[in-house]
Amino acid sequence: MILALTLLGLALAALFAGMVAANLAALQPPPRAEGALPAVSLLIPARDEAENIGAALDGALAQQGVEIEVVVLDDGSTDGTAEIVAARAGADPRVRLLHGAAMPEGWIGKTHACWQLGQAARHPILLFVDADVRLAPDAAARLAGQMERAGLDCLSGFPRQITGTLAEKVVIPQIFTTLLGYLPLPMARRSPEPSFGAGCGQLMAVRRAAYEAAGGHAAFSGRMHDGLLIPRNVRKAGGRTDLTDATPLATCRMYDTPGDIWRGFSKNATEGMATPRALPVWTLLLFGGHVLPILTLLAALIAGAPWAAGLSALAVALVYAARAAMAVRLRQSWLSVLLHPLGVLVVLAIQFSALVSARRGGQTEWRGRSYGRGGA
Repeated sequence: MILALTLLGLALAALFAGMVAANLAALQPPPRAEGALPAVSLLIPARDEAENIGAALDGALAQQGVEIEVVVLDDGSTDGTAEIVAARAGADPRVRLLHGAAMPEGWIGKTHACWQLGQAARHPILLFVDADVRLAPDAAARLAGQMERAGLDCLSGFPRQITGTLAEKVVIPQIFTTLLGYLPLPMARRSPEPSFGAGCGQLMAVRRAAYEAAGGHAAFSGRMHDGLLIPRNVRKAGGRTDLTDATPLATCRMYDTPGDIWRGFSKNATEGMATPRALPVWTLLLFGGHVLPILTLLAALIAGAPWAAGLSALAVALVYAARAAMAVRLRQSWLSVLLHPLGVLVVLAIQFSALVSARRGGQTEWRGRSYGRGGA
């Protein structure tokens, strides 16, 4: 039994390590932009972001090499967000403040805010940016330039994730474990299949024409996972999408408390991993490839099974080598590498909790709003 489990763990660890190696080779930052570029609308949805919005505007307005406008939609904030944006708009004509309309029945807050921003934008490239994202001065130009060079309709990337607390270091990097470990990026680039579409809602550039052809955010008004749904809908409409390494383009601190991490990862879990069909597969891949080799190594050492111990040690080494390579490229904490198996277990716990809550008709709370967890 130990040998069989050891071989399973080794196979799954090798799959992860091989996929990470291939994806890191394929996932490169966009090069420096050259020549004339289409103008970009930077679109920022904001709800109670008084602590964030000033720095977000600083980064947006510092863009170089491309014509921009910055449109912020205040979505019912009660903390002075709108007043901060209004003051900046009065000082810089590139900034516009929108006051969000009442949210229709069946819509999700951020989805509705982004839909309004998309309708108000004036430029041919829409760059959706979360309020907690800090753009490098060449971010918009490099994204627009890559879209022009590669003939892309949608280009997205994960900003460098800033992790201050232990909880952040353990959990946040697991986003990249699933992305780089299990999305075959070279295959996704060759195939127009919508299921290969992927992106990050924190930083998403899309051509206006492609956005409209795909139905924009209105096409998934009651769902949250715009990072997946926009690229997939653009592909369904015949457009081309891609992922890029946005580490040098932007930074983001998603959550800074354990509670926010749990709620943040839970809010759209049932639109991704936490479904009755998907979660058993993800459990096999993540637990089997990242945790099982450690368990079989310990069991083999206790049982005095040197062959099993050697194979398990190889599996553990493959996983940690892949995580170390990710940490170097994505500038992650080395503590996150050391505690990687714990991070996998926490993510699985969040997914199972979200699935159970959805089956019971539970609600998820985010930004003062409650949403049902009815994901299939």
